[in-house]
Amino acid sequence: MSAARSGAAEMSFGLRLLDRYLLRLLIWPLLGCLGVTVVALLLERILRLLDELSQSSARFGYVTQLAANLTPHYLGLALPVAFFVALFIVIARLSDGSEIDALLASGQSLERIAAPFLAVGVALSIFSFVVFGYLQPYSRYTFRAVMHAAVNAGWNGRLAGGAFIDDKGSLMTADSADMSGQRLTHVFIRRLDPRGHEEIITAATADLKMDPAGKTVTMDLRNGRRIGIDVNGAYRNLAFTSLTTQTPLAAAAALLRDRGGDERELTMGELSQQARSAHPVVSKGTLMGEYYGRLARAAFLPFLPLLAFPLGLAAKRGNRAPSLIMAGLLLLAFQHALLLGQGLAKSGKLAPFPAIWIPFAIFAGLGVWLFVGSRTRPGDTPVSRLVRRINNLVARMVRALPQPKKRKAA
Repeated sequence: MSAARSGAAEMSFGLRLLDRYLLRLLIWPLLGCLGVTVVALLLERILRLLDELSQSSARFGYVTQLAANLTPHYLGLALPVAFFVALFIVIARLSDGSEIDALLASGQSLERIAAPFLAVGVALSIFSFVVFGYLQPYSRYTFRAVMHAAVNAGWNGRLAGGAFIDDKGSLMTADSADMSGQRLTHVFIRRLDPRGHEEIITAATADLKMDPAGKTVTMDLRNGRRIGIDVNGAYRNLAFTSLTTQTPLAAAAALLRDRGGDERELTMGELSQQARSAHPVVSKGTLMGEYYGRLARAAFLPFLPLLAFPLGLAAKRGNRAPSLIMAGLLLLAFQHALLLGQGLAKSGKLAPFPAIWIPFAIFAGLGVWLFVGSRTRPGDTPVSRLVRRINNLVARMVRALPQPKKRKAA
């Protein structure tokens, strides 16, 4: 009796040890892939934001806030890709070291080996639901609010050479500028005079100086022309050697609307509430398409291990790159299928439920089918066989091409 208890305890300890070992293999590739992907996406977007806000040093203070509010969006995009790549790395490593073969030979089933990864998929699915359902709507609205404030933050009295300043109806540009952005050459200004008439000013050089209060910029223009409309309605053309004028600096504008004008700014509860409302902010098809789309993206994560196992095991047979390409195409197709379904639901051409859940069922069913098919012969699935046939076809085509003749030695 004690021997039976001891055997059961050893088996239980062995199962827990296997889970810890597999999870330890997964955690660092997952965090690494997720961190690298999110940082790369953020850096690319930050560079674009810096370019958009480059005409005001005051606006650079907004970049950190904008990047922080973009993080939930890119986290949701990167999570399935990072999870799958981490799974593929771990499974390929286990396969290369014949550890999966040893586990199968010891009596462990492929389902038992995949169980810890499925548990991680469920946990990430819950996390993804929180990100898609609640973090993203608030961060998206906050990003738009901060961007609106940054764009309307006004001109700060400096100008880069070749750049354009469009500030409250006034347009200003210069061919070149010094490092401070306050001494300009070949200046062009289009603005409205106090009577609301358009006025054009050109100058060979200009010096800009912001007043200590930070409310106006004094421009000392030299050797130019001022073209405008006089009190009689006739155009006047004034040549000057020196002209001093002031331009007010605009303050940041407030956001024009409250959160909720876009379905992507609504949380899951608000989407459901608006769909039941008699007067929703957008069409019910749009609301339910967004609602089901978020659920489908979160619910698909537990199916990724079922897809990664057969493709990762096939890598042992030399098909690692084709398997990764195939997986990438499947993930991309799933994402675009959901976007297409949301578009059809928004236009009213298809009901939201089938528009979202039919693509989900197809891709989830494909993952289950591939996993079940690989239980008897791990790594030998219809996809791996298709990849091998494509490789063989490409190899035969290459061999059929005329080979270059070798030059004879003189």
